[in-house]
Amino acid sequence: MAKLVYVTNVSTDGYIEDEKGAFDWFPRDDEVFAFTTDLIRSAGTFLYGRRLYEMMAVWETDAALAAQSSLTADFASAWQAADKVVYSTTLTATSTAKTRLERHFDPTAVRQLKATAGSDITIGGANLAAQAMRAGLVDECQLIIWPLAVGGGKAGLPTGLRTNFELLDERRFPSGVVHLRYRPLGH
Repeated sequence: MAKLVYVTNVSTDGYIEDEKGAFDWFPRDDEVFAFTTDLIRSAGTFLYGRRLYEMMAVWETDAALAAQSSLTADFASAWQAADKVVYSTTLTATSTAKTRLERHFDPTAVRQLKATAGSDITIGGANLAAQAMRAGLVDECQLIIWPLAVGGGKAGLPTGLRTNFELLDERRFPSGVVHLRYRPLGH
């Protein structure tokens, strides 16, 4: 059975977006970028909300992005290799290969996907991850914590849902970034 893993970048004050909705506030860090590439390479399927999908689709639709460096080329290759499921009530079509559009998040369908997938599944986007956490589907939370506070915005973990976690692993980077891997223990 595949694991469903929530992977996200988060500020030290717990936000994935600032108050303006931007999530490009963390600085470029090649070591963290390569580590993130390895994380996504292990997944066979990405589950995305519309907004995150549209931001990530450039890794397939903008060849100039992959051409910037060997690091970006490696990330683009890893991203393109995975299947994608995009949950959106407003998107009419997808712009990338290996991508399926779903109108609503269906916990039963995700349970079935976990039961049949040959490799792990990542889920991205705080709102979508919150739905999966409330349904008890998330097997791991992997937080990449950046050493800065944005002062407000969209929380990286669901509000209104108390969850206990078991720390499985951690990694510290010279830049002050910390990767924490947790298993949710329930609520």
